[in-house]
Amino acid sequence: MPKCLINGKEVEVEAGATIIQAFQQSGTEIAHYCYHPGLSVAGVCRLCMVEIEGNPRPQIACNTQVAEGMVINNTSENIKSSVKWVLDFHLINHPLDCPICDQAGECGLQDQYMKFGSYDPEMGERKVKKRKVVDLGPEVVLDTERCILCSRCVRFTDEVSKTHELGIFNRGDHSEIGTFEDKPLDNKYSVNTVDICPVGALTSKDFRFQQRVWYLKDKETVCNGCSTGCNTKMYYNEKGYFRVKPSHNKDINGYWMCDEGRDMYKHVNRSERLLNAVKFENNEAVSLAPGAAAKEVAELLKKFTADQVALVATGQYTNEEYESMIAAFKGDIGSTQIYHWQNNPEKWNDFDGLLLRGDRNPNTKGLQDILKKNGLVTDWADLESRIASGKIQVVVVAGPEVQSFYTDISEKAKLFKKVPNVIWLTSNPNESYEGAKYQIPLKTFVEKDGTFVNFEGTAQKIQKMRIVVSQALTLSEVMVLISGKDIPVLGEAL
Repeated sequence: MPKCLINGKEVEVEAGATIIQAFQQSGTEIAHYCYHPGLSVAGVCRLCMVEIEGNPRPQIACNTQVAEGMVINNTSENIKSSVKWVLDFHLINHPLDCPICDQAGECGLQDQYMKFGSYDPEMGERKVKKRKVVDLGPEVVLDTERCILCSRCVRFTDEVSKTHELGIFNRGDHSEIGTFEDKPLDNKYSVNTVDICPVGALTSKDFRFQQRVWYLKDKETVCNGCSTGCNTKMYYNEKGYFRVKPSHNKDINGYWMCDEGRDMYKHVNRSERLLNAVKFENNEAVSLAPGAAAKEVAELLKKFTADQVALVATGQYTNEEYESMIAAFKGDIGSTQIYHWQNNPEKWNDFDGLLLRGDRNPNTKGLQDILKKNGLVTDWADLESRIASGKIQVVVVAGPEVQSFYTDISEKAKLFKKVPNVIWLTSNPNESYEGAKYQIPLKTFVEKDGTFVNFEGTAQKIQKMRIVVSQALTLSEVMVLISGKDIPVLGEAL
């Protein structure tokens, strides 16, 4: 654990740590572009210059290891001048289009200039013009003029996704990022290149020009797209949710997430949601308040014995909701017929080698553990048999929330419709649900607190952000109501 002095402050780092890591560990700012902790060191931007006592020349901090007793600074006039000159070179051909750049507000170039630049440019030559709005693939657009050739995106496709679509082509001031011929940037992790681009050169087609970032709030959560449980940030405002980005967790997802996980904001927005409960009677759909619908279900359940009532659960909800579900069904209603709807279980062990898993549920393990703890592990064939024999008169279906991963929704809906009374608890409408006795809207994962357990058994907390459909219920609230009890005020929109 070598110790060094950084701008007069003693810092102890792990053996093998670089100077830039020591700066970041100590909370001391240092200019940099090409360095990223999740990638190899390139040392091409030359911004992270430091002076090391006893060394006659400035060194780059990203590629120099800390040695015991090093005295390092980046505050001398020599270093400040060096950084300004390097920034000047980076800006020689950079277009001054900040007002229309999608990266404005979270641009590393803007930040570095304000912290370490603020000089009067001395270049009299015309800027080199390059290609703009270059379609790199299905998810990413390139503005070549803005690129400062940090090579982060190239290193990502070489080292992380290992798909090798990107390279640096041409020479001198005509050098530019691009894709190899007939090989578009089309992999499951391509938008990570947008995240790590320190300028506005790479932008996401999905988020491009949707919102200015300073109008957005963000909160930490867990991706509900598969059983990996990537840590993410959701970005939102009063108009809804607009994007998802990875949040660093060295034990779960590192610095990355898959492109499919970035779509997890779409199903939570109001335009995609079931806004009120729907009751189907006399071949007509009648709208009513979710709480009122749940209380009607409670009265309906009183007409049947416990062995005539079944519950179907998906791995899309929190541990806390599952506990409430068990308490209501096993305890209050008296039914132990609780079944796990497993979507594509034959693919659950699939893994792409990086993050994406075949189990497309955030809490399969949590559900299975709670069912096992309560002695409720039941076979799906048993449910099919009891439905076929007419023994089941009411089936309550919880989910799924992310319907696109449930390719068997239509098949399961046909099975459930053989039961006289189907109560479907869902956040989003689906034509397969039509004809169910009741459809009751549920809150999504961004509208509640709770716990997901990933495939490894790691429990992670999710938190309530902005509520989109205030009248929707959590699974726990529905279970309390259908068991004949009352709940507190159902919640208000933030």
